[in-house]
Amino acid sequence: MQFPSKLIENAVLEMAKLPGIGKKTALRLVLNILKRDSKETESLAEALVKVRNEIRYCDECHNISDEPVCTICSSSKRETGIICVVEDAPDVLAIENTGQYLGRYHVLGGVIAPIEGIGPGELNIDSLIRRIEKSEGEIREVILALSPTMEGDTTGFYVTKKLKEYDIKVSVIARGVPIGGELEYTDEVTLGRSILGRRSYETSF
Repeated sequence: MQFPSKLIENAVLEMAKLPGIGKKTALRLVLNILKRDSKETESLAEALVKVRNEIRYCDECHNISDEPVCTICSSSKRETGIICVVEDAPDVLAIENTGQYLGRYHVLGGVIAPIEGIGPGELNIDSLIRRIEKSEGEIREVILALSPTMEGDTTGFYVTKKLKEYDIKVSVIARGVPIGGELEYTDEVTLGRSILGRRSYETSF
């Protein structure tokens, strides 16, 4: 691809590093930015720098947050006895958009993937155990809402083993979510029904 300017080329190459954006789409975005008022461009750049430098993660559930404790964990309207374990922040957004779940979350920050060098120690599993111990019996159910992939199932199995010594129900979302699919890309109706139709983990396979 030929570029009329080195500055545009650099901007396109940086934009194309984002997932789902090829060079043609990146070029359209860059050219669109050129047509906008300079203040709009400055606002966009400022917002991106702020989100990169100032965003933090909830001390309780590890979800994206502006404060030490996120709005979900600090809300008095959420069910404190149920924790939904997910892989990453986009999964929280996907489940929240269904409007079917009113409990709290725990974001693992990934799934167990030995080939990629990701073991249980790299995930937020120990902090989940600490939350359960700290609750002194208040937490009665853990829902495993992990993508139905081999890595997701391996992670779910590991978490279930870690929870066996506690008097807690471990359930898994119904398999309305397609095998091998990513949770964040599942439609809201299917995902909502999967949450409502969750089953005991031991009898799910």
